[in-house]
Amino acid sequence: MYDPKSMKAEEFISHEEIMETLEYAEANKNNIELIDSIIEKARQKKGLSHREASVLLVCEDEEKNNEIYALAKEIKQEFYGNRIVMFAPLYLSNYCVNGCVYCPYHMKNKHIARKKLTQEEIKKEVIALQDMGHKRLALETGEDPVNNPIEYVLESIKTIYGIKHKNGAIRRVNVNIAATTVENYKKLKEAGIGTYILFQETYHKESYERLHPTGPKSDYAYHTEAHDRAMTAGIDDVGFGVLFGLEKYKYEFAGLLMHAEHMEAVFGVGPHTISVPRIRHADDIDADSFKDGINDDIFAKIVACIRIAVPYTGMIVSTRESKACREKVLELGISQISGGSRTSVGGYAEPEPEDNKSEQFDVEDKRTLDEVVNWLMRRGHIPSFCTACYREGRTGDRFMSLCKSGQISNCCLPNALMTLDEYLEDYASEDTKKIGKELIAREIENIPKEKVKAIVKKHLYDIEDGQRDFRF
Repeated sequence: MYDPKSMKAEEFISHEEIMETLEYAEANKNNIELIDSIIEKARQKKGLSHREASVLLVCEDEEKNNEIYALAKEIKQEFYGNRIVMFAPLYLSNYCVNGCVYCPYHMKNKHIARKKLTQEEIKKEVIALQDMGHKRLALETGEDPVNNPIEYVLESIKTIYGIKHKNGAIRRVNVNIAATTVENYKKLKEAGIGTYILFQETYHKESYERLHPTGPKSDYAYHTEAHDRAMTAGIDDVGFGVLFGLEKYKYEFAGLLMHAEHMEAVFGVGPHTISVPRIRHADDIDADSFKDGINDDIFAKIVACIRIAVPYTGMIVSTRESKACREKVLELGISQISGGSRTSVGGYAEPEPEDNKSEQFDVEDKRTLDEVVNWLMRRGHIPSFCTACYREGRTGDRFMSLCKSGQISNCCLPNALMTLDEYLEDYASEDTKKIGKELIAREIENIPKEKVKAIVKKHLYDIEDGQRDFRF
């Protein structure tokens, strides 16, 4: 039944193929000769199959695991350098008609505060986010055709792009909403979204149906095939991920990579981003009741193996994870993180009152954006607020071809430094600004082309002089 070119969910995510892959990996987890050959193939930086990567995931040899981690760091550095893209989620509404047993937005939850932002409230939230320094948002809503129709999402996107406050502007709006129709994806494309994001939650069909007992999300095939419809509609940047802890992590890992292989086989473009969230406590949800939770060490191994298997994709870790955990996985492949996040409907302009909470999950990393930016720079990373590729039309196959060839880095470092400098001038604390200016002075010397370096230096003076929004 397994066919990566099939448009049927149960054929491109084949349960039988996953089970055979897991058996193969288990049988070869100490096969040093095979592991060496897979690592050698991975050094070519063209990726691995789901079966090859699954062998590395379960490898028990400490020396080989150290090689895997070192290779993940090397690949991350080659494709993404030490840049870390910053973003924040914005929850528009938590009204939802689904019955997902791991999410407090499920329709049977009668005590969570149900909220939906008006366009005026959205303006206040966006201005608060702009005043932090954010340029990139990920919109989130529950699934409710009455309270959260596509028209509401489209109106909200228009509102967000239209807000200019001081030097602030949201330059890229990514959208994480429920699986929908080709027609609706076309509308999102016309609205100018960046990436369409949808998490699979779990690729195990039987578990998926048990975890989604009611509501439109209970249709496994419709949900799993959503990215295909989005691509067909012209949205050429899509992102996906699983919620680790709902099912055995080895199963989810194989399914995730098979999904990436399917996108490559059908559309010639893999996922723009892969997210790796873990289940967390939230309102009436007890994360400890899910028996397949994973510890930090396994989580780090998953991140490293995804980076090796899908070297070109952006990898996202959110404030679900603690500072210590984020610090570890940043080195192994993560290229995007959120900062100063709220998982409530609103909450940026004014904190939610304790007796009226609407959070989707508990935030582990509660630092402000400035604190996160400061921390990243102290660890040698370049916080980037760049949205240039999306705005210059470098999306889909155009982005992937540049990324796979390594040429994208000719744009990324200059853009990262210029957008970081905007942040430092407009929003940073004095300590963060001092560290950032020193970092920019060092990193500008790493720009390989002298002509580009000269242009960047000029634009940095222009930014200090009050000008904004330069990009390659």
